[in-house]
Amino acid sequence: MRVDAVAENLLGWYDANRRILPWRAEPGAPPPEPYRVWLSEIMLQQTTVAAVKPYFERFTRRWPTVEALAAADEAEVMGAWAGLGYYARARNLIACARAVVAEHGGGFPDSETALRSLPGIGDYTAAAIAAIAFDQRAVVIDANVERVASRLFAFAQSLPQARPALRSCVDRITPDRRAGDFAQAMMDLGSAICSVRTPQCQLCPVSADCRARGAGDPATYPVKTAKRLKPRRRGTAFWIERHRHVWLVRRPSKGMLGGMRALPSGPWADTDPGLAEAPIRAEWRDAGSVAHVFTHFALELRVVVARDAGPPVDGEWWPIDRIEEAGLPTLFARAAARAIAAREPEER
Repeated sequence: MRVDAVAENLLGWYDANRRILPWRAEPGAPPPEPYRVWLSEIMLQQTTVAAVKPYFERFTRRWPTVEALAAADEAEVMGAWAGLGYYARARNLIACARAVVAEHGGGFPDSETALRSLPGIGDYTAAAIAAIAFDQRAVVIDANVERVASRLFAFAQSLPQARPALRSCVDRITPDRRAGDFAQAMMDLGSAICSVRTPQCQLCPVSADCRARGAGDPATYPVKTAKRLKPRRRGTAFWIERHRHVWLVRRPSKGMLGGMRALPSGPWADTDPGLAEAPIRAEWRDAGSVAHVFTHFALELRVVVARDAGPPVDGEWWPIDRIEEAGLPTLFARAAARAIAAREPEER
């Protein structure tokens, strides 16, 4: 493999074909603000670019600086995050913003080591910020980079166990200059051309140096360990309605969907918990169920409805016709939609 040619050809392709994204600097401009790079990278973890764009734009309009975000009400930030999923990221977002202001005077540190000491910033995010925002040489590996590099080197070891060895491969081709652009070029190549199932090798700027293409079947890389089936759990969500309002609660700050507004719900168990931990005694009517997949398990959530019921403790009445403004996480937004769809015409 011509190591230098890989970086040169890829950067040339990137200059002409880079994606225009709201968190990137314009061609030829100085690096983007570290705050914008950090915010985008946290949002992009396990989330698509298309899903992140509107959230990023809303966040930066509402909290244009790290100081503004650090001073924000945590409940407002969690509500603005609703729908992006992986809510621990939002809690770490607030903690990190406050740490940057309190410990670094509002400026992100420029070294990977110092960045990793901040809440919610791991190896990948630290490397991405150092390279993209501070133009430092850093080895940046996300899922797209992992796939491109696995094919370039025809990397036969299975992932994720062999990731340290793959990192050494990416280190070999990362240039001393424009490491941030190189990392983003690898991401764009993986997104646009070196796709999971149908890589378009005829359009690839580094195909001449790709060992997987030379072997004839690039789509077989990266080699991955077979996934285990996710366990399934079941639970019940309680829709309590009165005078065109629904009773919402705030979930505990620690745990699944921590700090988010939600419908009251019972335990999530291996077997159907029925009405266990129902917040009030009522005549519950079944409204169907919704499904949701978390990182480590899949959940089937049954929705039950009580009308004209008195309020439980520790919650708030929320207007049903403004339920979209409550900032419910996706699971409970689906449960709310199910309950609303089950209402009788005279109740709507």
